[in-house]
Amino acid sequence: MKKNISLNFLSQPYPYYYNGKSLFFISFLIFILTFIFNYIFKPFNLVSGEHKFEYVWICIIHATVAVLAFAIIVVIVNIKSSNEERWTVGKELLFIVTTLLFIGIAQFLIRDFIYFNPNNWSSNYFFEEIGHTFLEGLLFIFIIVPLNFNYLFYQNSKKAKEFKLDYSTKDITSFVTIQTQVKDEIFDLDVSKLLFVKADGNYIEIFFTEENSIRKLIKRITIKEFLSKLSAFSYIVKTHRSYLVNINKIINVDGNAQGYKLKLQSFPGEIPVSRNLISNFNEKMQKFEK
Repeated sequence: MKKNISLNFLSQPYPYYYNGKSLFFISFLIFILTFIFNYIFKPFNLVSGEHKFEYVWICIIHATVAVLAFAIIVVIVNIKSSNEERWTVGKELLFIVTTLLFIGIAQFLIRDFIYFNPNNWSSNYFFEEIGHTFLEGLLFIFIIVPLNFNYLFYQNSKKAKEFKLDYSTKDITSFVTIQTQVKDEIFDLDVSKLLFVKADGNYIEIFFTEENSIRKLIKRITIKEFLSKLSAFSYIVKTHRSYLVNINKIINVDGNAQGYKLKLQSFPGEIPVSRNLISNFNEKMQKFEK
């Protein structure tokens, strides 16, 4: 039973913080925490005669190396795939453990640069560097991640239950003519039948209802350009960097640590509302509440 609970927790959605402004904040936090940990607690067997620099500079070097190692891991993860929708608690913890291991190895590799010690390349120092790095990271693994998950899950779930899903389209005209990036390609769209739009690079997938079934169109146009064509229709809202949704088609809103998950009429899947767009989504929803 406990195993199932643990696996369920690890599979829960979790915000992906490793891009945009949050990435710079985390990098700064890693630098400060690493510097403070080394400068105040002095975790190594310090022999001042072995130092090639003043100790404060050694702490700065350790902190800088930690940030650079973290940046390398982030670049690799971001290149590999788009993580925002599929990031989970388990992936977050695995990312932190991998990052701490990589930082520990990096700290070991620079020992010859900052210490006069013939045993710099010994296995003792190798495991010592990794052990101290994990000691710093325990705060994130056992405290910050679980607390942040519970806080976000509670806040978003509470807000999701407050929405009154009973809307009426206030826009009189529902048809719009759209020019795509393909030469001479123009098509008409009945926006009132639109369910959602999903971006895929320079293409979008347009999902809409027609004769009690769901149809899909694929058009060469960016989601940003497409959204600008629908600016007159206030019930179309951007919920994610890759999604636009027709508010009138929402039948259920659930909250999780990443944001919201939307259930739409006749559509079996769920549409995400990312944490960065929650405020905008909330404002749009409130305007349509009766």
